[in-house]
Amino acid sequence: MAYDFVIYDKKDHIAKITMNRPEVMNSVHPPATVELSQIWDDAIADEDVWVIILTGAGERAFSAGNDLKYTAAKGMPTGPRPKGGFGGLTDRTDIWKPTIAAVNGFALGGGFEMALSCDIIVAAEHARFGLPEPRVGLAAMAGGVHRLPRQIPLKLAMGYMLTGRHMTAQEALRLGIANEVVPLKDLMATAERWAGEILECAPLSIKATKQASMMGLGIPLDQALAGSYSALAEMMRSSDVKEGPLAFAEKRKPNWKGK
Repeated sequence: MAYDFVIYDKKDHIAKITMNRPEVMNSVHPPATVELSQIWDDAIADEDVWVIILTGAGERAFSAGNDLKYTAAKGMPTGPRPKGGFGGLTDRTDIWKPTIAAVNGFALGGGFEMALSCDIIVAAEHARFGLPEPRVGLAAMAGGVHRLPRQIPLKLAMGYMLTGRHMTAQEALRLGIANEVVPLKDLMATAERWAGEILECAPLSIKATKQASMMGLGIPLDQALAGSYSALAEMMRSSDVKEGPLAFAEKRKPNWKGK
């Protein structure tokens, strides 16, 4: 299916979602969110997709967030919140497939919130992150005000949020927001390398690992340890749980089925 504002590709167990409005720094307006929500639905449901990469078109921006010019012309959106939240992603807290943000430039406002929603961030050297919403009379309510203080120390998060100040890629790496910073020309190859390393692992093991770790974050350790996780039960029923030890014993590469 062709989309007007997004490029969507699936190959070798990897789904690549590219926000494709480079003329407006890949800012997201409601029609783009509709497309992105549909795409996230598909990538999550497709059993042949084991890793998802999110990026932006061009060399300038991952996403500048909300399309303020569109908002100025059309007014603030009304009605129910779009499925999945901003960009079809930020409200989703139950994506158990690993997600990688390949940040190819500015990731501001909702763009930063989408990146923060991903498990791994690979950034180009010139990338910049920020939640500048208060500078335009808004607030980072697509998860930014909640995710950033959970991912870096509170005082540092408040400093960035209460000033709208930008964070360089190098600062993001030092603070633990970014996993790796590379030249732009190497960005997608690096994101694909991360995806490839994930694909060396059993997909249901990755699913169980992510689900248990994310669901256990907000509860006391004893409760997390005693918790019941559906993805773990799914892993234990799978053929892959037998394939892994067998491949190890036979000194060969495992043939994961994801079921």
